[in-house]
Amino acid sequence: MTEFTPISAALGGALIGLSALILFLLDGRIAGISGILGSFLAFRPGEILWRLAFLAGLIAAPALYAAAGGHVPPLTVTSSIPLLLIGGFLVGFGTRLGNGCTSGHGVCGIARLSPRSIAATLIFMTAAGVTVFIMRHVAG
Repeated sequence: MTEFTPISAALGGALIGLSALILFLLDGRIAGISGILGSFLAFRPGEILWRLAFLAGLIAAPALYAAAGGHVPPLTVTSSIPLLLIGGFLVGFGTRLGNGCTSGHGVCGIARLSPRSIAATLIFMTAAGVTVFIMRHVAG
């Protein structure tokens, strides 16, 4: 179990929402990570620079936070490489099937009152809840 940290959680959520709003207002783009990464890997001309900057910011943010004196917990991976690859494939398949990921649908789509995004986010959250219940109470 982790500590209950409502202030840092609220600040983190506000920063995610603010970054999504800034990207939308300044460039008319949706901050859906799967779409940003997928289109970056497709090498669309004129699309590379802003996508690279966005992805670099995601990677650099924890290092900048730590450099500013913030506590970044150590990363511990306990799963096997094959399990991680299968999980990554399933996440990628799911984002393609759902036409987006939790950041695109859950943050940006719900903010735009998109019925498709609301339905997708409800399905994401339901599947997550069922998975946690099964893994903690049924499987072990």
